[in-house]
Amino acid sequence: MKKFPGIIILLIVVFIMSCKDDEEDTWTQYQKWRNENAAYFNQKRAETDENGFPVYTEIYPVWDPGSFILMKTYKKGDGTKPAPLNNSTVKFMYKGMLYNGTAFDSTYLYTDSATTGRVDQFIQGFQIALTSMQPGDSCQVIIPQNLGYGAEMSSSVILPYSTLIFDLKLIDVLGYEHQVP
Repeated sequence: MKKFPGIIILLIVVFIMSCKDDEEDTWTQYQKWRNENAAYFNQKRAETDENGFPVYTEIYPVWDPGSFILMKTYKKGDGTKPAPLNNSTVKFMYKGMLYNGTAFDSTYLYTDSATTGRVDQFIQGFQIALTSMQPGDSCQVIIPQNLGYGAEMSSSVILPYSTLIFDLKLIDVLGYEHQVP
């Protein structure tokens, strides 16, 4: 009988030790990938054109001024319609890639290459991009790990801590909703 409390304590210790924090394991397991992605983001952030001007603009969201994405504009729309709000429904086209050039998704693969959705249904970095664009704008967006999927594995291609690159075109804002207070 005296061994019974000792066995229970031993089982509790083993149980606690076996319940390692998954995020810590992910952090260690994907350290090289995480560092490569962070280095790529910082390299693009520092990139300048032949005149010494930044190639990418840092876009800071109003709701989280400590976070930002990088955006390089390919083409501006005519400016007649305002940018969508976070709860607006938008029509857009995109191609998603990883820093190493691996494509992970594209609306261009579909018969109708445009897709629709509410801005607030997407990852934070994509929300920041869409709310910073006007219909007709097309750009390249680079989303850091913390505004993408973070430590989560989104698919067999999008590993934890992935920097995401999107070629993005906002076609239209289908429904402007009232600004949320």
